[in-house]
Amino acid sequence: MSELDDKKQAIIVTLKEKSVLKQKVYDNTYESFCIVKDILKNFAREANTNLAGVDSRIRMEYTDRSSFDAQLKVAGDILLFAMHSNIFQFDREHPAWKTAYIQKNKYNAYSGIIHIYNFLADSFKYSRFDDLGYLIARIFINHEKQYFVEGKRQMGMLFTNYGSEEISRQSLQLIIATAIQYSLEFDLLVPPYDTVKIATVGQAEAKIQHSKLITGKRLGFQFNSDDVLINNSHET
Repeated sequence: MSELDDKKQAIIVTLKEKSVLKQKVYDNTYESFCIVKDILKNFAREANTNLAGVDSRIRMEYTDRSSFDAQLKVAGDILLFAMHSNIFQFDREHPAWKTAYIQKNKYNAYSGIIHIYNFLADSFKYSRFDDLGYLIARIFINHEKQYFVEGKRQMGMLFTNYGSEEISRQSLQLIIATAIQYSLEFDLLVPPYDTVKIATVGQAEAKIQHSKLITGKRLGFQFNSDDVLINNSHET
């Protein structure tokens, strides 16, 4: 067999193994995301029934934005749920590689991702495009429907189960409820004085007219070392 034939054979093997596997991961992730959308819709309906007669501004509002993203407005917060259309492998430094589940089969490390972001509702209402959101969790789902949640400690400590439990409607309900509760308890901070002490006339006019002061619950949504699922005893 020639070198060209070897390469052609390797391509076929890769298509049969890795590419088919990635399609399975995608299907499992999309199926789970459809369940997420249904849970959010039902969650809003149930909550609003219990909030009857209370200030209408705190009612929940579910919006199906597209095939890959949906949002839930909860009082002054918006939780944005977004599924990535591509499949990923954990980087070599990720603690997931230390699990027996992935060490047993490297293909178990290929996952789809559902992100959960927390934004301020006013950021969307007033089109404050410079406002900041916070990535509070991301859900990884693989070809066997095994899942792993990485995020703020309130999220991560609940789900140290990669390789031992399939994603289910019940587990997704718990993840979503935890995300909502966390967002409601995650308060808006006054920006540091030095970041807002100088402004141009144009900026001042824009801020006064449209409340366009850059706003966010934290300055950015990057993960810090004590934000992700690691064995630290303190909380941010």
